[in-house]
Amino acid sequence: MWANRKCFRRGLVAATVAAVLGLTAAACAGSDGDSGAVSGTGGDSSPVTIRFMSYNYGTPCCGAGTQQLIDEFQKANPNIKIAPEAVAAADVLTKLRTETAAGSPPDVAQLGWSKAGEARSTLPLVPVQDIPSAAEWKAGTDGIYPNILKAVSNPETGKNDIMPFSISVPIIYYNADVFRAAGLDPDKPPTTLAEVKTAAAAITKSGKQGVYFAVADPGKSDYMTQSVMNSAGGGEVDASGAVTVDSPRSVAGLNAIRDLVVGGLQPKVTATDAQAAFAGGNIGMMIFTTAAMATFEKSAAGKFDLRTAAFPSFDDAKARPTYSGAGLAVFSKDKRKQQAAWKFIQFLTSPQGFTILTKTIGYLPLRPAIVSDPAYLGDYFKQNKHLLPSLGQIDDVTPYTYFRGKRANQAVVLLQDEAVTPIVLQGADPAAVLGTAADKIRSLAQ
Repeated sequence: MWANRKCFRRGLVAATVAAVLGLTAAACAGSDGDSGAVSGTGGDSSPVTIRFMSYNYGTPCCGAGTQQLIDEFQKANPNIKIAPEAVAAADVLTKLRTETAAGSPPDVAQLGWSKAGEARSTLPLVPVQDIPSAAEWKAGTDGIYPNILKAVSNPETGKNDIMPFSISVPIIYYNADVFRAAGLDPDKPPTTLAEVKTAAAAITKSGKQGVYFAVADPGKSDYMTQSVMNSAGGGEVDASGAVTVDSPRSVAGLNAIRDLVVGGLQPKVTATDAQAAFAGGNIGMMIFTTAAMATFEKSAAGKFDLRTAAFPSFDDAKARPTYSGAGLAVFSKDKRKQQAAWKFIQFLTSPQGFTILTKTIGYLPLRPAIVSDPAYLGDYFKQNKHLLPSLGQIDDVTPYTYFRGKRANQAVVLLQDEAVTPIVLQGADPAAVLGTAADKIRSLAQ
């Protein structure tokens, strides 16, 4: 999968990126929003307001960056006003259902990838690809990874009904000071699960907590669960759509995490508590989303030497992390607002937009040409190398897979609450709880 992604190879640094695929910043620049006029509205240039539901807006980790995106768009497009609304990531679908039923959905919503499958089946999305003309769509998406566009497209129509916006992957954050205190070489971080376990054991002996795989995600997302199962040779769903969370290899993946827990190498705490412990210098390694990058950088500044490494491989096989984050979905039925929403989406996914996302939050830039362009991220990556392991691993990232049916998100929540969380927090037997969860998930699709 994603065979055309030759843009990055493991071990390449940002300085090599501009030459790959022959991409240039000029090829992307045409998608910047730079006009207040809203096209396709019969010449009506009067002000228009669009409501934007976002789970990043107003949050400690991502609120400032989201506000910056809104401010810069409105400055460039004075006739379009953005009315942002905050919503918890776990509550996005519930709020969208409620507002849709009341006849007042937002015009644009930030929709987590784990929620997209059910949203496509149950909510009246306006396919974003259908809003602009074919030429405008090509201009607005030219320079974005083609395989990402394909990976997040609607599998039934092949169209991008949701625009890829924020993409993050799991990465190893590690405390180099803790490594040194444990007799480990911080210049040689672990690359395999076995090496993670060995390093965690040394760190635990030195008096700190060893490692934390954040599979029990507080946002009820299963991106880390999928990453673990995929890397162990399993997965949540096979090519035919059959549920495979209880397959031997899927069980083996979560059993490897359970071994860390019962062995005392991973604390029995929630991901939220683990984030605080890592930020406080009390956990040596944390395997978590790159979306936490800016938060951890701020916490580590002046306190400890924060470093990163690529998601580890399992059983000598290539690592296969999947992505978290969100797309942008349009719900407005008003043609003028649809055109305004498209201009907003163009800006959010432009070189300027992805530069803000990367610098302020830690999402991966989906336009590879901007990584080495000094007008965007070139100077940033010369100074800050924390995201480079994820960029180098991008060939190995696998698409997010969905449970089938109109209760797909309910299935994700069930998996996380009734199987993953007990494994991580109580050391429950993976085969038993995953088997029970699999039967329930299969019944939801009937």
